[in-house]
Amino acid sequence: MKILLTNDDGIDAPGIEALYAALTDRDGVFGSPLGDLVLPVAPLTAQSATSHGLTFHTPLMVSDHPVNSYMSGMAVDGRPADCVKLAISNLWPDRFGEGEIPDLVISGMNAGANCGVNIIYSGTVGAAIEAAFLGVPSIAVSLHIGKSKPQFDIAARNARRVIEAVLASGDGSPMRKHACLNINLPVTESEGPMPPMVVCPMNQHGLVDKYDPRTNPSGERYYWAAGDGLDFHYSDEGADVHALFQKNITITPLSYDMTHHEDLEVWRDRMAGVTSA
Repeated sequence: MKILLTNDDGIDAPGIEALYAALTDRDGVFGSPLGDLVLPVAPLTAQSATSHGLTFHTPLMVSDHPVNSYMSGMAVDGRPADCVKLAISNLWPDRFGEGEIPDLVISGMNAGANCGVNIIYSGTVGAAIEAAFLGVPSIAVSLHIGKSKPQFDIAARNARRVIEAVLASGDGSPMRKHACLNINLPVTESEGPMPPMVVCPMNQHGLVDKYDPRTNPSGERYYWAAGDGLDFHYSDEGADVHALFQKNITITPLSYDMTHHEDLEVWRDRMAGVTSA
């Protein structure tokens, strides 16, 4: 299995380094790497909350980017979805041969949970959705950050265990090519038993938005986002937000099809007989 690894925090972020180390078994914890190859193709700079944004009017500069003594990848001066589109269409076949694509795309590990409505805003999830749309199964991985220093290495090892469980589930067959899973790990402060895994839907309540009004030296008024990214108006029991705050690992299957299928017949009936002006 060949894995394309990306993120939205940037190629030098600690989360992607830790996840790369776990996937390649740098510390010998698992006895072998997960798959034959892990190739990082990630944004050159942080691209948090860029959702599924793409670059059209400026060039996508790409450079080989050594991150540390054990991880090297390709940095794209663009957004997470750009990285996936460019990797699958050009960078991957250029390196491995015409027609070749990765077997799996993993996006993360994000510094901060991507649950509830944050799934819509997340560049981490946007990259995973793009891969699924292009026919490569994908997994987005995010870590809930608490008040203490994030233990990315411990969380990354748990993330690998979850990914292994996902890949081994059912009859052990690979994820279907358009599948996308969103995984959130609870706050990780110390090594210990892996938290329980819960398959659940996304919470469908909005965030409590807060903006601080400020004034610049020229007297112009502006606003600075000041809300807590996990402060929701309500959290449904059994949904991802509630499960994550109960210290569970959440697994949510996602779809890029935004059609409201239940309303198709409603609108067909409403529009029947209506003539255009």
